[in-house]
Amino acid sequence: MKRTIFLQAPSFHGFDGGAGARYQAKREIKSFWYPTWLAQPAAMVPGSKLIDAPAHDQSWEDIAHEFDTAELVILHTSTPSFMQDIKTAELIKARNPNCLVGFVGAKVMIETEQSLEASTAIDFVAREEYDYTCVELAEGRPFAEIDGISYRGPDGTIINNKNRAIIEDMDALPMVSPMYKRDLKIDNYFIGYLKAPYVSFYTGRGCKSRCTFCLWPQTISGHRYRSRSVAKVIEEIQYILKEIPETKEIFFDDDTLTDDIDRVEKLAVAMGELGFGKPGFPLTWSCNAKANVPRKTLEIMKANGCRLLLVGYESGNQQILHNIKKGLRVEVAREFTKNCHELGIAIHGTFILGLPGETLETIEETIRYAQEINPHTIQVSLAAPYPGTFLYNQAVENGWFAGGKPMTDDGGHQIAQLSYPHLPASVIHAKVEEFYKRFYFRPRKIGAIVNEMVRDWDMMKRRLREGVEFFQFLRQRKEAA
Repeated sequence: MKRTIFLQAPSFHGFDGGAGARYQAKREIKSFWYPTWLAQPAAMVPGSKLIDAPAHDQSWEDIAHEFDTAELVILHTSTPSFMQDIKTAELIKARNPNCLVGFVGAKVMIETEQSLEASTAIDFVAREEYDYTCVELAEGRPFAEIDGISYRGPDGTIINNKNRAIIEDMDALPMVSPMYKRDLKIDNYFIGYLKAPYVSFYTGRGCKSRCTFCLWPQTISGHRYRSRSVAKVIEEIQYILKEIPETKEIFFDDDTLTDDIDRVEKLAVAMGELGFGKPGFPLTWSCNAKANVPRKTLEIMKANGCRLLLVGYESGNQQILHNIKKGLRVEVAREFTKNCHELGIAIHGTFILGLPGETLETIEETIRYAQEINPHTIQVSLAAPYPGTFLYNQAVENGWFAGGKPMTDDGGHQIAQLSYPHLPASVIHAKVEEFYKRFYFRPRKIGAIVNEMVRDWDMMKRRLREGVEFFQFLRQRKEAA
């Protein structure tokens, strides 16, 4: 095997590169997801090393020595981080010219030729699901024999090998938690709405929903949900309980764990058999869910330790939900949220401003909707048209791009890319701050936050820190505009 490094490269302060590709920007409060999409192939390559520089606050100078003896570097990239990642690749090549450097991620899958043409420091890009591609590269196979890669031929022309077949046997993939324990500092990973320290991993790939803005299902993972067996998931949970005992919460990072109702119920029951949901058991679990989970399923999840659901509401306007092919009715989401409140399941709700059909009136409707259903916490994002998505193609065809602005500024703050004749980008950008303030600065919400803080000293310290970060975020994004 080649001496292989899987790299999340240094970037702007607070860059959450581990977030798959759904939200690679500076968040309202400092947060870091695990680099699961790199940890998975790292677990399949003996002797490899996983480096997540942003989460460990590492600069190039901190990690440069790691590449002196490396023979292969697999670097995860994204649309907002691509130019910075090229700089890192060029630094690696300057330090070790014999090292192969390849990029993975949806960005290079969709814009393959443009990516390779951007720098000669990129020896290849891996398309589709790249787990087994990375294994074959580490084995030293000739490029011509490896499915799913693109590279330059002897004459400089770009060669695209045949596509890598989608992975059907998810149980064949090894656990990623051992990679976290071996190479990462668990305490460096925290999300505002999850208990800390937490551990997250995928139990399956793909999402049945057809949301026009969501990158991963439209590029790498697809719309067919392929999952590990419940027994294999439980095996990883048992590993975490034994080997990472400081863990307080497990987050299932599947795009929509509740896509398979029967399976999520069986998984919940199996977790209950481990002790989840029982008095005195130290861990809880959370997951991504669509706002249409039946009450019966929610009851089973809650009884077996489910504490929180991450839910993409996106908008409170039904026509916008139709426009983005959300496959969700507002009244169904209302009933789902009511059930969660009654059962004691917390919700982190995510909303997006600037989607097709947005007006000042629909933004007001969404803000009032969020106040009404009252999730425990929220995230408000700007519509981000990633290349490879239906939304991106719509934006190009309709001339919605606001002067060719990048997705983020140099400090990592998200910039409004879409602009409409009736609703300019500057207004959409400003409405994010208004949304946050009108949601959180209500007597009801302030009272709930204060009550949460006075009952728990650790929560008191955490919320005070997050409050400072939140106001700094608002100030900095205003300056970025």
